[in-house]
Amino acid sequence: MTSEPMLGLHVSIAGSIDLAFDRAKEIGATTFQIFTRNPNQWKFKPIPDESITAFREKRRESGFERVVDHMPYLPNLASPERSTMKISRYSINEEVKRCDALGIDYLVIHLGSHLGKGTAVGVANVAEACNEAIAGSKGDTTILLENMAGQKNSVGARFEELEMILAKVRVDGRVGVCLDTCHMYASGFDLATKDAVEHSMGLFDEIVGMDRLKAVHLNDSKGALGSRLDRHENIGEGKIGRQGIKEFLHYPGITERPVIMETPYKDVAAERKTMKVVRSLLP
Repeated sequence: MTSEPMLGLHVSIAGSIDLAFDRAKEIGATTFQIFTRNPNQWKFKPIPDESITAFREKRRESGFERVVDHMPYLPNLASPERSTMKISRYSINEEVKRCDALGIDYLVIHLGSHLGKGTAVGVANVAEACNEAIAGSKGDTTILLENMAGQKNSVGARFEELEMILAKVRVDGRVGVCLDTCHMYASGFDLATKDAVEHSMGLFDEIVGMDRLKAVHLNDSKGALGSRLDRHENIGEGKIGRQGIKEFLHYPGITERPVIMETPYKDVAAERKTMKVVRSLLP
C-alpha cells in the first residue's frame, strides 16, 4: 500500500497497456486512470496475454493501492433504444471482463441519456446494465457511477439519481460512485468555498453515503456554477478556483480515495505541474 495519498492522472497506454505504470511513475503519480481501448470506437481487440501478465507484474512492483479504468465514450447505458442498449451493454460487459483480467480495481462509467423518456427509465436501464455486467464478471472489479454535469436528458447529475441506481444493484459492494468536481459544480453543487464544500458534500453523504464514494475526478470547471457545461479546466484556473479545490481535498475522506485529474495537460511537463499544484493543496 502507498504511504501517501493516491494521486494521479489519466495516462496513455500507447505501445502496451503496462506502460501506464511507467508513465504514472514518470510524473510522480501513485495511482492512475486509463482507457483499455480506443474510447471513440466500438470495435476493439483482445488484450494480449503477455500484456496482461506485464500489467499485473508492474502492479505488484509499483505498490499502487488502486488503479482505475474508464469506459469508452460511445456507450449510452441509459438509452431506451433497443439497438443502442444492446451494444452499450455488450461494451460494459466486455470492459468489466478486461478489468477483471488486468486486476483493475475500478471501472468508471458515464451513465448516458434517457433521450426524453424520463429519469426512471434511464435509471432502470443503467442499473440493469450494471447488474448484467456484474453477473458476467469472474473478478472483483467495482463499477463506479460518475456524476454528470446536468446536460439535457442526462442521468446522474442529481445525487438522488445515483442513489436510485445503487438501490437497484443486486450484488452489494460491486457498484459505487466516482465524483467529478467539474461535473458537480456545473450541475449546481457549489464547491468554491469551505462552507459550499461542506454543504454539497454533506448532501452527498446524506443522500448517497460517503462509504459508496470510491474515487474522485479532481477537475476545475471552465463553466460557471450550474452552467451544465462539461468542460474541465486546470486545477485552480477555473470557476471552482484554487481555494475551492483545496477545501474539497480537505473534506474528510477525500484523500483516502484515488484522486484522478483529467485536466487539459499537454505533455509530461504539464502533467508534473498539475501533480505539483495538487500536492501543494493537500491536507
